[in-house]
Amino acid sequence: MSKLYIVPTPIGNLEDITLRAIRVLKEASVVLAEDTRTSSKLLSHYEIKVPLMSHHKFNEHKTVEQVASRIEAGESVALISDAGTPGISDPGFLLVRTCVERGIEVECLPGATAFIPALVCSGLPCDRFLFEGFLPQKKGRTKRVESLKEEERTIVFYESPYRLVKLLEQLAGAFGAERRGCVSREISKLHEENARGTLTELIAHFSSKTVKGEIVVVVEGLPKKRRDEEDGEGDE
Repeated sequence: MSKLYIVPTPIGNLEDITLRAIRVLKEASVVLAEDTRTSSKLLSHYEIKVPLMSHHKFNEHKTVEQVASRIEAGESVALISDAGTPGISDPGFLLVRTCVERGIEVECLPGATAFIPALVCSGLPCDRFLFEGFLPQKKGRTKRVESLKEEERTIVFYESPYRLVKLLEQLAGAFGAERRGCVSREISKLHEENARGTLTELIAHFSSKTVKGEIVVVVEGLPKKRRDEEDGEGDE
């Protein structure tokens, strides 16, 4: 059936893919890939012999209409990113929006994504949370962090290993050094690490080593005790 399939792919361990995802990729007319070189290795591993088409943040504005037209003409298209679920800090939103606007059926398969394992593994409340993804690298970064210091829900960030310590320092400055957090890296890979502690402890830990891999930072929301103290400051 002609439609757009959003297909999550492993974020590390190649076994983290569903049987359904493999079937959909094998049956697709074409697979849109963020980096065809990376994705060709995955497809080859599972003996998926379907044409690959490049679809990334630098060309997606130009290709979404063409892709939508192909689906309308009867093709089934599967969208994947380098790892995880497309659209979550990866290309995908523009294509999904275009298909929805044109009345094309969109189906997103459940599967791998980095922030859910990191959130659950953090030991912090995960019944309610705020996903921030990547903060702005420069303009607006400090303002965004400051706007979150009264947030009561657990907060989830993505970050580059090169900016991890800087992020932790910014969070400590805005939230307080004793706010608790967890840094997860290399999720589902051989050297997976989940470091937990106060922001001060996390800064010390990651300042003393070379940091590599994909990073998820989970920070607790404003603790209830502090929240009550701040609410009572003006009650005299």
